[in-house]
Amino acid sequence: MIDVTVENFEAEVIAASMQVPVLVDFWAPWCGPCKSLGPVLEKLETEYAGRFKLVKIDSDQEQQIAGMFGIRSIPTCVLLMNGQPVDGFMGAQPEGQVRAFLDKHVPPAGEEAPAEPEEAPAAPGAEDPAAALEKLQHAVATDPANDDARFDYVKLLLQMGREDDAKVAFAPVIAKAGVSRRIGALKAWMDAIDSVAMGAGIEGAGAEFDARIAANKRDFDARFGRAQWLMAQQRWTDAMDELLEILMRDKAWNDEAARKTYVAILEIIELPKVKVAEGQIPPEDPVLATYRRRLSSVVLS
Repeated sequence: MIDVTVENFEAEVIAASMQVPVLVDFWAPWCGPCKSLGPVLEKLETEYAGRFKLVKIDSDQEQQIAGMFGIRSIPTCVLLMNGQPVDGFMGAQPEGQVRAFLDKHVPPAGEEAPAEPEEAPAAPGAEDPAAALEKLQHAVATDPANDDARFDYVKLLLQMGREDDAKVAFAPVIAKAGVSRRIGALKAWMDAIDSVAMGAGIEGAGAEFDARIAANKRDFDARFGRAQWLMAQQRWTDAMDELLEILMRDKAWNDEAARKTYVAILEIIELPKVKVAEGQIPPEDPVLATYRRRLSSVVLS
């Protein structure tokens, strides 16, 4: 068992999870249930003999890390594999339930952990875009009302740079863009691509926007244009950083265009939800958690 801080988080959690599952126990010294769960986790770490690694993070002392994972109550445990959170649970679970939780992910005794996850929670098509695209196309064709499949299909087409095909696939649901957050997010992405195409293009737009912003930090049209330019390149966190610059200066600018576009990006980059057993919580991507928190802090300030 290792105590983790910001200084050793990368090495002891992210890097270590590339070799063996890492169970992160978020706790605090004042937490009664944490004191009950802690010995159970330590006992199982010894019993499992290196098949997973246990680390503890004091959520009071390491609020930055707790915030990244969206921790809302303790104890909370999050399991990471290959650098990504894959499952988790809240509360002082009994030993039997913790053992069952571990056995879903930890390799059996005598077997080495696989170098790559069998089923990593990734965006549709992340491992085999062509095969995923074919499946999604079939799903949309057989059930045109399946908006979830259509969202994934259009998103993957855009990720592959097939904007024209994406527009054709999107056309049947374009009327829903104003009432569906996910459909609206796709429209915001396509609008950004069109805006760049009609302007100076990918090559010239960046320098133009940089010059305008340098001359006037409150040139929100330039900042928003730069955010769209970044979206067209799928540079999502850079785009959100630019939108935050607008929000910190004028939250209501242009009918809250910056906030709405920021929320759209969060919808686009959110990973599919991981199914978990009752009493457990789906892990949240640390980047998403961080940017959701940053949006809330700016909008509510």
